[in-house]
Amino acid sequence: MKTRFTEMFGIEHPIVQGGMQWVGRAELVAAVANAGALGFITALTQPTPEDLEREIARCRELTDKPFGVNLTILPALKPPPYAEYRQAIVESGVRIVETAGNNPQEHITELKKHGVKVIHKCTAVRHALKAERIGADAISIDGFECAGHPGEDDVPGLVLIPAAADKVKIPMIASGGFGDARGLVAALALGAEGINMGTRFMCTVESPIHQRIKEQIVANDERATELIFRTLHNTARVASNAVSKEVVAIESRGNATIEDVRHLVAGQRGKGVYEFGDPDHGIWSAGMVQGLIHDIPTCAELVSRIVREAEAIIASRLGAMTGAR
Repeated sequence: MKTRFTEMFGIEHPIVQGGMQWVGRAELVAAVANAGALGFITALTQPTPEDLEREIARCRELTDKPFGVNLTILPALKPPPYAEYRQAIVESGVRIVETAGNNPQEHITELKKHGVKVIHKCTAVRHALKAERIGADAISIDGFECAGHPGEDDVPGLVLIPAAADKVKIPMIASGGFGDARGLVAALALGAEGINMGTRFMCTVESPIHQRIKEQIVANDERATELIFRTLHNTARVASNAVSKEVVAIESRGNATIEDVRHLVAGQRGKGVYEFGDPDHGIWSAGMVQGLIHDIPTCAELVSRIVREAEAIIASRLGAMTGAR
């Protein structure tokens, strides 16, 4: 299934594993790459730029296929040394970067000086157009169904993807709610050149998170998420658990500040979920696509199944409908 995206990034299948904090590590990324898809190491999962260099080297020991690094730029009282992380990416010879979060202009400009191709993750058509203007090679458009930050417009993928496809000229992949062959075929029909999956790749054999969390994802349905930080205008979709429900309750009282929930949403608590296997230990990201996840395959099995079934849908079901005319 060749698309402009697969051709541009030198991959076999139009499937991407985007950056995921605490999850995008070498063993998962290499497994995705070896399956013919495109995986991303999450830069800020690594404590320092030097640790990132070592993680990139570890990934290279596990695969000779293309892979990238995610660099997410978020507001913080004490921002990480983004320029140093970026330099680590360049010096390690990585040629694909996924940016997300705040305006990536500085990073796109510097990365492209070194021949790095940049995919920028967006949640709105206007953001996608800006990314295109400032030099992104491709975009990932996130519908409201996605895990993590879906933006503040609440537009689901069924509308957002074709709306973006109508205006964006560079290759675009679709994110949010994708986990099987039906999603891939739908995304292609809506104008995307591939799909990005996060939660689905969390629930694979090679995913470096606790087995009990993978089993929780399988057990959850499409309703098992909460939207936190709505009142702070920094909406995040996370797994529904005791902690996320408490955050929602605090926000619902009105006039909540980040200080009111800081003890609940601390990143180290979320990291502990994946380490200890307690789904109620802290906040952890998961999308509505949980309702479509019913097993824990290897990355190779997952990618192969999606491609095989997508080809079958296109050839048989859709082909039969067209032939019936």
